[in-house]
Amino acid sequence: MVDEKKVLRDYYVFTIPQVSVFAGAILGILFILGLKVELVLGLFSVIYGIMLTVIHLVVYPHFKSNPLYRFGLAFSVVLLITGIYLVALSINLFSSG
Repeated sequence: MVDEKKVLRDYYVFTIPQVSVFAGAILGILFILGLKVELVLGLFSVIYGIMLTVIHLVVYPHFKSNPLYRFGLAFSVVLLITGIYLVALSINLFSSG
C-alpha cells in the first residue's frame, strides 16, 4: 500500500506541474486579449479542470481506492463545474430578460 502511495505521488509530481504551467500560459493569453475577468477565470477553470480530470481518469483503475486520488479527482471535477458556471455567468445565461 505504501508503494502505491509513492507511485501516485510520483505521478502527480511529474504531470500536474506541466499541466499547471500550460493552463497558466492560457490564463495569461486570455488576460492579454482583454476579455472580461469572469470569462477569463471561467475559461481557465474549465481548461484546467478538464486537463486535471483527464490526468485523474488515466489512472482510475489503479488508484480508485486511494483517498488522495479521490480528493484530487473531486477537486478537478469541482474546478470544472465552477468554470462552467463562471462562463455561463459571464455570457449572461442566468439573466432574465
